[in-house]
Amino acid sequence: MSLPSQVPERVLTRDELARYNGRDGQPMYVAFKGIVYDVTPSDLWADGEHQFAHSAGDDLTAEMDLAPHGEEVLERFPAIGRLKE
Repeated sequence: MSLPSQVPERVLTRDELARYNGRDGQPMYVAFKGIVYDVTPSDLWADGEHQFAHSAGDDLTAEMDLAPHGEEVLERFPAIGRLKE
């Protein structure tokens, strides 16, 4: 997977990312390799949880190896910014 060519200038801290967990009307964002993606439109992210294994508002970089799919699935979602390290 190649990183999105156009990533908005927005930068989120880990604390800010954690707020976008799909609860209380919040959208659902996840980070992967420093890019933050909006997974809100996906039916597979119901109530901020994905397949009972991953949570919105988290950095999924270390968890992707456990997924039954590759990182290319994130290409379906808009990149909304970068994660501040």
